[in-house]
Amino acid sequence: MNKYFLKIKNNQAVPVPSIPVYDYEVFYSYCYGLLQNKKRYHCVNYFGYRIESDITLIMVIADDGEQCLYVAASRIPNNTRLKSFAGSLSAMEKFEREIHEQFGIEFTDHPWLKPVRHSSSSLNSYVFFSSDSEELHEVGVGPIHAGIIEPGHFRFICNGEQILSLEIQLGYQHRGIESLMVNKNNILQRTLLAENIAGDTTVGHTTAFANLWESLEGYNTPYDLHFCRTLAQEIERIAMHTADLSALCADVAYQLGNAVFGRLRTPIINFFQEWSGNRFAKGLIRPGKVLYPFSDTLAQRLLKVLDDFETDFVEMGEQLFSLPSALSRFEKTGTLDSNTALRCGFVGMVARTCNLSRDIRHSHPYNLYGKTLSHEPIMLNSGDVFARAFLRYKEVIQSIEYLRILVNYLPNKFTKQSSLSGMASKNTLVVSLVEGWRGEICHCAITDHQGKVIVYKIKDPSFHNWKALELAVRNNEISDFPICNKSFNLSYCGHDL
Repeated sequence: MNKYFLKIKNNQAVPVPSIPVYDYEVFYSYCYGLLQNKKRYHCVNYFGYRIESDITLIMVIADDGEQCLYVAASRIPNNTRLKSFAGSLSAMEKFEREIHEQFGIEFTDHPWLKPVRHSSSSLNSYVFFSSDSEELHEVGVGPIHAGIIEPGHFRFICNGEQILSLEIQLGYQHRGIESLMVNKNNILQRTLLAENIAGDTTVGHTTAFANLWESLEGYNTPYDLHFCRTLAQEIERIAMHTADLSALCADVAYQLGNAVFGRLRTPIINFFQEWSGNRFAKGLIRPGKVLYPFSDTLAQRLLKVLDDFETDFVEMGEQLFSLPSALSRFEKTGTLDSNTALRCGFVGMVARTCNLSRDIRHSHPYNLYGKTLSHEPIMLNSGDVFARAFLRYKEVIQSIEYLRILVNYLPNKFTKQSSLSGMASKNTLVVSLVEGWRGEICHCAITDHQGKVIVYKIKDPSFHNWKALELAVRNNEISDFPICNKSFNLSYCGHDL
């Protein structure tokens, strides 16, 4: 069946005319045939764009067994009605909701074609799921998150303290990042946009963009760029996982863990400050060049930071994960099972805590993964708050090991001047996948016959995983919602593109 798709690799540039285009019924049949095998295949992106009065749908399916991607397309008339993948493949429901919202396509058997983002409708017009039962009550949280000041609304239906349903509505700002990526006309402008897709994933998203753009130009990325991007990704992973462990301790009133993990995050992000002048690594990743070379002095400094960090991190972790009062709040709270994770297409940490291997570093390696670093995902199976906390702890230790390996392969020279032209190849598609600290990041770009970017599609892992939070809190006490929410720590702004 795979012969009906264009087979590509992560970050491989391919001519748009080489993508097979089918009538929708045939397109549906071929894509559905692959996606039924949920363990091996999953959709990494499904989106549309206009060509004259028609709409072209592009689906990109990851084959995690063969480390490749399959691409197919369908061209359909405007204002049409289509059979829904989500009618029997739950993982496709949000992709189709977004296509419906953007192009008005009706999916006839979609379970619920509600808006993904409020890009074209009044906030007051949105109808939340509700119940007329006198025994149930609704609880609204939002529309502004009190901690991070990001917009999002959570609507609970409860029986006393027990959560029966949670519906999450996001996208109140709709920043228009994707359209800006199309309309801006130089590399720097687009790079700055990529840095600000999600502030806590600066390295992840900017790496995806830089890898993609270099492929669009046919640029042979030198080793030093791969090195800096890989190093920075693992530093970002350590910083964010440590910050989340601090926040999880705060939510169970474990003040010692909150203070120690919070303190330990500081030297990690401060190392970014030493390296690039910004604690969140803005300015560090640039297509075609390295503005801030990684020196022997920085390598020794990083090793010292890691040595000091690891001693206290391991001691604090051992205390946290043996503390009965913390474990009583973590264990069997906000639980997801592996079947749900597989059916709903969860990615990243959420998938790996449900014994589902979804990790781009392993399945579709990029930069120095699969080369200098032979990555094996850490897997857990309890799918609860404990698993999501403990996976962070284990991945921090793994990332420390990776950083110690990487500094032994310091580049001999660095590319300080870019030879990129800023002009992309004509009629070209590139798909760039990166494993951010939350999970799978996907950037897709398509150019026209003049080399102008006409489509730039971004998918943050939170796009897949907000549904996981809705499902995990069911039958839990509403007082456990804060710790469940923090154990996922999904992105509001990364979703609001």
